[in-house]
Amino acid sequence: MFGQQPGITGLLKDGGKHFAGVDEALIKNIEACKGLSQITKTSLGPYGMNKLIVNHLGKHFVTSDTNTIVTEMEVMHPAAKLIVMATKSQEQECGDCTNFVVSLGGELLARAEELLKEGIHASDVYKGYELAYKKCLEGFTPLKCWTITDFKDVGQVEKCVKTALAAKQLGDGPLAKLVAEACVKAMPPKPSNFDIDNVRVAKVHGGNVDGSFVVEGMAIARPPSGVENFKEKCKVAVYAEGVEAPGTETKGTVLLENADQLKNFTKNDEARMEEFIKSVKDAGVELIISGGAISEIAGHFLNKYKIMALKINSKFELRRLCRTVGATSIIRKGPPLPEELGYVETAQVEEISSQKLTILRTRDSKIATIVLRSASPNVLDEMERAIDNAVNVVRCSCKSPDFVAGAGATEIELAHQLEKFGATVPGLDQYAVKKFAEALEVVPRILAENCGHNHVDAITAMYAAHAKGETGAGIDVDSVSGSKLCNAGEAGILDHLESKKWALRFVVDAVLTILSVDQIIMAKQAGGPKAPEGGGRDDD
Repeated sequence: MFGQQPGITGLLKDGGKHFAGVDEALIKNIEACKGLSQITKTSLGPYGMNKLIVNHLGKHFVTSDTNTIVTEMEVMHPAAKLIVMATKSQEQECGDCTNFVVSLGGELLARAEELLKEGIHASDVYKGYELAYKKCLEGFTPLKCWTITDFKDVGQVEKCVKTALAAKQLGDGPLAKLVAEACVKAMPPKPSNFDIDNVRVAKVHGGNVDGSFVVEGMAIARPPSGVENFKEKCKVAVYAEGVEAPGTETKGTVLLENADQLKNFTKNDEARMEEFIKSVKDAGVELIISGGAISEIAGHFLNKYKIMALKINSKFELRRLCRTVGATSIIRKGPPLPEELGYVETAQVEEISSQKLTILRTRDSKIATIVLRSASPNVLDEMERAIDNAVNVVRCSCKSPDFVAGAGATEIELAHQLEKFGATVPGLDQYAVKKFAEALEVVPRILAENCGHNHVDAITAMYAAHAKGETGAGIDVDSVSGSKLCNAGEAGILDHLESKKWALRFVVDAVLTILSVDQIIMAKQAGGPKAPEGGGRDDD
């Protein structure tokens, strides 16, 4: 006990690690975060590259979605985890701008590293970054260039989601129009109450994206359980526990002595089931939705009384269906009460690419489903992630309808303002303010690199345009020759203002936390089972 090594290492259990100082702790943290941003940078913009990730379960992901990349990579470095957590916070808050968080985080730390190596203290960098961050937040408001005014107008909502979808490689197709139609169908009278859960996605393997369409109601990727395939203007009953004979609580043995006993054995069950199905039919029900199993004998009588039956395995999907058809989930056996019944305009089975879909069309249910089609499951998953981002942009726009110019125009304008502001800051803080301005160039630089432009020429041209007062000048990723710039606002390349602000908040918080770390102390890892996520105990 008293023969321990001197210093902090002597305080730790054998196998514990300790790193201290700028070189050992801070620079190592910065290197890890730079490595993470190098991975995601190439996925930014419409010409960004995909990543092929195989997770610990062997599942394949072909994606350019930053949140999926950093989640499935299972980053272990404690400093890089701070950037990952900032990305996840951005995904939960806004659902978009996640690549901006990781790319800007890595760039801010790379610029901070330059200052640290020049001998400037970490606290001066910290103070300079705080000043620049506050100045950026003030500079956002004058830059707004468009405001969505009517959430029932498909054209305006399409303009709102176009950039979020164009940031993915699939954004050039009809996805923006499909998302806009679905959001308008699901839009409540008060837009601020818009719920992203009301825009559903059903994936059909086969065909291409041009064959996708929107359903006002729900599309379930499975056929009904019986022979009935079409119902019109019908009442709906939802049974949460399934449609089958109840089993006994205890085990029992039945001794059958002759053929008559065998014939009569199930007659009681059959009579009870027929009585139950008949009472449901007498209540006017023509469609039953079951949250559990539908027994064979129940299926026989459902076919006999021409009732369409649909089985749903997920309790969450069952809840959404109740909301769609306006029914109450029933947990007893017996005929439904009139107030428990729902209603659908049409319930029909459609076969698409050899896959049967049951489509329930309703009116005024405020739920819409986008039926996606593609030749590859990986592309379908990526389209679903892109739609999730776009629907989240609509949700954020319902609360804050202002947009700024995209294509890197906003970042260069903020950098231009910070350069001027940096010249007025006294002391060593000004170097950090100017480095913050340089770091903001990362977005237009990556956009230019990813689409094949010379980033030096593009950024120089952007600064020249912004110095003349052209605040909407951004990278034109589709230009073949001549000018590499376009007016992003006029071209309809728009970023949601509040999402940008949140992204800046999260990334600066993470970066300042990393810059304020001067020691890393790691205990020896336990050999037991992995601790549950969230810090709870197994028996909680």
